[in-house]
Amino acid sequence: MKDKTIDYIFRTTWLAINKMYNEEAAKFDTTMATGFVLINIDRENGTPSTSLGPKMGMEATSLSRTLKNMEDKGLIVRKPNPEDGRGVLICLTEFGKEKRAYSREKVLTFNEAIHNNVSEEELESFFKVADIVNHLISNKKIYNQNETISNKNE
Repeated sequence: MKDKTIDYIFRTTWLAINKMYNEEAAKFDTTMATGFVLINIDRENGTPSTSLGPKMGMEATSLSRTLKNMEDKGLIVRKPNPEDGRGVLICLTEFGKEKRAYSREKVLTFNEAIHNNVSEEELESFFKVADIVNHLISNKKIYNQNETISNKNE
């Protein structure tokens, strides 16, 4: 794997995880995106629709489409936000709570499998690298500052 680029490793790994989750979700007539949304909705109080997208890194159009499908399937309901008269809370139905529990179980199973096969030291290194990559990207330090690219070699 050392001859592969870092972005290639991230991309192919994410695609494999995405495929795995979608295969599991398909067994229950749903998708990974739906499961991801279910997990990110507060079980008891609901979640403002405006905070879901940023929380999950989803584009507004993708999230709107996913929420519409979830509403059609009876997983969620939209309620006025009592704290913000203009806003909407996305709330889980009882059926949505059941599906959320299933989705959460799948995520925990994945995490447990990784923890059982990767040392704590390796995981700490992985998390550190992922944090650095996210920091560089979110702070636009890869393509906006030429000196960032060569920092490691100095």
